[in-house]
Parts: sequence; structure tokens; C-alpha cells
Amino acid sequence: MITLVLIGLLGGLITAVSPCILPVLPVVFLAGGPGAEPPKPNGSPPPKPSEVRAACGVRIAAPPREAGRPPRNRRPYAVVAGLVLSFSFFTLLGVTIISALGLPQDILRYIGLSLLVLIGLGLIFPAVERLLERPFARIPQRQVNKEGSAFLLGLGLGLLYVPCAGPVLAAITVAGARGEINADIVALTVSFAAGTAIPLLAFALAGRRVAERVAAFRTRARKLRIAAGLLMIGLAFALAFDATTALQKALPDYTSAAQKKVEDSDTARQKLSGLYDDSNKDLSRCEDGVNELRSCGAAPQLAGIAKWLNTPGGQPIDLASLRGRVVLIDFWTYSCINCQRSLPHIQAWDRAYRDKGLTVVGVHSPEFAFEKDAGNVADQARKLGVTYPVALDNDLDTWDNYRNRFWPAKYLIDAQGTVRYFTFGEGRYAQTENLIRGLLTQADPAVRLPPATGQNNDDLTVGRTPETYLSTSRIRGYTGTPELAKDRATVYAYPAGGVRLNQLALAGTWTTTYEDFTAGPDARLALTYQAKNASLVLAGEGTVTVLVNGKETAPLAVHGAPTLYRLTDDDTAREAHLELRFTPGLQAFAFTFG
Repeated sequence: MITLVLIGLLGGLITAVSPCILPVLPVVFLAGGPGAEPPKPNGSPPPKPSEVRAACGVRIAAPPREAGRPPRNRRPYAVVAGLVLSFSFFTLLGVTIISALGLPQDILRYIGLSLLVLIGLGLIFPAVERLLERPFARIPQRQVNKEGSAFLLGLGLGLLYVPCAGPVLAAITVAGARGEINADIVALTVSFAAGTAIPLLAFALAGRRVAERVAAFRTRARKLRIAAGLLMIGLAFALAFDATTALQKALPDYTSAAQKKVEDSDTARQKLSGLYDDSNKDLSRCEDGVNELRSCGAAPQLAGIAKWLNTPGGQPIDLASLRGRVVLIDFWTYSCINCQRSLPHIQAWDRAYRDKGLTVVGVHSPEFAFEKDAGNVADQARKLGVTYPVALDNDLDTWDNYRNRFWPAKYLIDAQGTVRYFTFGEGRYAQTENLIRGLLTQADPAVRLPPATGQNNDDLTVGRTPETYLSTSRIRGYTGTPELAKDRATVYAYPAGGVRLNQLALAGTWTTTYEDFTAGPDARLALTYQAKNASLVLAGEGTVTVLVNGKETAPLAVHGAPTLYRLTDDDTAREAHLELRFTPGLQAFAFTFG
């Protein structure tokens, strides 16, 4: 855990000084400056330092302090405390809360923007600030309730700066979305938040020091408060309309080298990829695709299933009720072409062996948010001819129970409920079917099995370009300039030396994120692949112009929610150069090849 904490701490430090944080730094700086509006004099003399006058006229001793020394300004600490709390809580639990309440995915961002506007109004209008601090009035500590608006500002800033991060925050976000909240995840989250807070606190304290030491800040406090309030409101609108992108584009990504060294190191990758509990570790006794039956421990339960398809009345399936039958668990997701190519084999096994003691269960574990929609899954399952039971594993609980990390993945469970074999990815179909037949014979030595289905396309994957995710964290084979930016519109250019086999490059304006690439003006994409066909998951409204080896084909019309579109289709596998030209606003998720 110490290594994980260090990775989180260093990742947070890098994030807090990266270009994406720059737009909020003026707000953090000014947050340490002007405090609450001092009360206007009403003609009565100020109380003596050693006493205060209560409302009833009784004199009460006040804590002594140096004559002429103002109360300590704790706004920087309140801002950073709110920021750390906001980040830690909403990053880990935000997705769960939003999903539970059925709220839009951008709701947290808009809450942050709203808080920024309210704090800005509070600096301009003291009555608004007093209203914002009213919820903190019952807190005993005077300094806490006095700086309530600063704490709210920190909460808002935490929501706004979260998207500006790298692999560490990506790992935390995915874990939070999947509900993988354990000690390691909490340690990583808190250490990342602390790492982010250190530079921001230093910046806020610098702002406080300037406000206390520079005479202009003291003599023009009212005007500075109004200026700070206008700045915060302006920043909120700039962030809402993405007007800060120009500043970020004009600056070099000076933290990329440090981020690669820290967050993309071998040690970090190993630690970040291992953030799941140690349950069902007996599964690690077996190896992927070994051509024999082994004992890999008791089959984990099908947990956290949001909905069942293709079962009587949508009733759930309990593995314990299937004792005496052989069970094939297939992890898949409907937009994954690799999963789609494996479906005919699974469907053939289901038809051939269902009456002989085999039960197939498809566990639909989504890669993308749109694949969590039960209507989308049901519709695609019908189109793909999936008639066996399908479990919607939207929170990836069953995925984690089986310690899985691949699409597709197949697990064979014998009649006693023990995992005996698993294989990841495509291929090994004949081998898997032979092992299914062996388990069926073990379960019932008197069974008369039909001939093998003969569905064997194991050679299709040899030399074929692998699936390519359009994701800042999962992409491979990217070439071109500049390096992929995260969450901001950037102008790219093809490499001078061209795009070689299994490489991909961008040109024009793109906004690249962890989940997808969104096309901007003159957006183009080039890649060279080896396969019979190429497909791409697309969403939005518009067209894609497809050029194969320089020859333009019919425009591809894109409409609606993300789904798989076939780009090319040849009789035999070949090497081909593909260029795509996109209508602005289209989203691209992943390439698959057949």
C-alpha cells in the first residue's frame, strides 16, 4: 500500500501543476485573500481587546490577542478542505449516486459551476455570502462557520478540476464506477487528493500573504472582493462554454514527461491494475487456454446483476440450482466485435448440448456507459440471435468475482460447481468444445452426444490487427503529433513518415477522453490494418467519409446511440490503408477487425 500511496501522492502533485489546472489557479489565489465583508461602523466605539459586550449587556472575557492584529484568515484551509472532500467523495461515490437517482452524467460539473457563480455573487454582495454561510452557523468553531463560503468554493472547485488527470485518476474513477471501494482504492484516492491539495494550498496561502502584506489589498479590499467575484463568475461561464481551451492549447504539456515516468511506469501499471480484492484467488491456479481440465476453485456467484434477459419472467439464475449440469459463463458486451465473432460458436454449443446437460449464461459486462442500458442490450441480443440467459453485470461485480479483465472470456464449470477451464479472447473454439464434451460425459457417462459442431475459426485471429480503443488510456499504435491531449480540443497532424501497419493517427481537431474521441472541425483519422473487414463503434448525427487505399467509398450515415458500423468488407484478409473524415460532433469509440 505504501507504493500505491506514493503513486497517488505524486500523481496528485503532477495534476495540481498541469496546464489543465491553470484556469482555476486565479480563483485559488484570490480565495486566500479578501475574507468576509467587515461590518460597517454604526457609531458605537469598538470593544476593548480584552472583552466583548453580549446582547444583554453582560461583559464576557474574550481570548487575548495582540493589539491591532486581525483575526487569522483561514480561508485557504477551508477552500482546500472542501476541495479534498469534494474530490474524494464524488470520485468514489458520484457515479453510484447519479445512477441511483437517475441524474444526468454532467450533473456534478454543473453543481460545481453553480457553486462558483454563487461564491462570486457572495463576494460582490455581502448578503449573499451571509446566506451561504448560514448552514455553517451552528458549528461551534467560529472560524469554521465564518469561512463557510470558502468551504463551499472548495467543494465546487473539486468538482471542476477532477477531469484534468491521468492514469491514477482514471483508475480511481473506474473503481468508483464499478463499486470497487476497498482500502487500496481509498488510500489511492486520499493520497491523490492530498498530493493535489499541497500545491493548491501553497498557492492559496501565497494569496493570503499578499493580501495581508500589500497595502493595496488592505486599502481596496471592497474593490478587490468585487473583482474576485467577477473573476469567479467569468471563470464559471468560461468553463461552461469551454472557453479556457485556447489557453490550455497555447501552453505546452510540460507535465507529460513526469506523468509518464510516475503514472505510466511498470510499477504503477501493476499496482493500478491490481486494485481488486483477493477473493476467489483459487482461479489464479489455472492458466488461460490450457488444453486440459483443471480444478480452479469453486465457481463465484453471479453477483450484482441489474437485470436478467431470456429467463422465465426475468427471474435470476442461481448457480447452486444448476448443480448436476455443466455451465459455460461467457463474458461479453454487445458492441465488441470480438465478442460478436465468438457468439456463433456459443450459440451452436447451446443448440447442440442444451438437452445434454449444458447451460450457457452470457454475462454482459459493459465497456461503455451506453452499454448499461437494458433496452439497448435486449435489442442487440435479439439482433445477434442470443436466446440463452443473459445477466446484465452493469457494476462489473460478477466480472470482478471471476477476476476477469477481458472481452470475451469463457469459463467452464463442472456439474459439482467447480471452475475447470477458462479462455480469454477469440479462438480455441474446437479445444473449448472438446472440453465441454468431456465435462458432459463426466456428469453423465451414459449421455449420447451429437457430433461436434465443427465451428472452428481459430486461424482467423492470426496476423489480424487487434481491437483498437479510441481512449486516452487504452489506445495502442497511436502515431502523429502532438501527443494525445486529455479532455480538451486539440489540433493534430499526420506523421511525416506515414502510418504503418497497426498504427493510427489523427488530423484536424479532436477532443480525446478516456471513453471516446469526439470529432471537431476537419477531423480525420488514418490507420493501416490487416484483416478482412474493419468496423467502428460510432454515435451522434452526421456522416463519415471512408477512403480505402485512397479510393472513396459511399458515405457512411451515422445516427443515434453508439453502435457498430462496418467500414470495409473484403473476401479475404489483406493489408489496407484506411482514412476516415468525420462530421464535427461525431463520437468514435473502438475499432474492431474481422
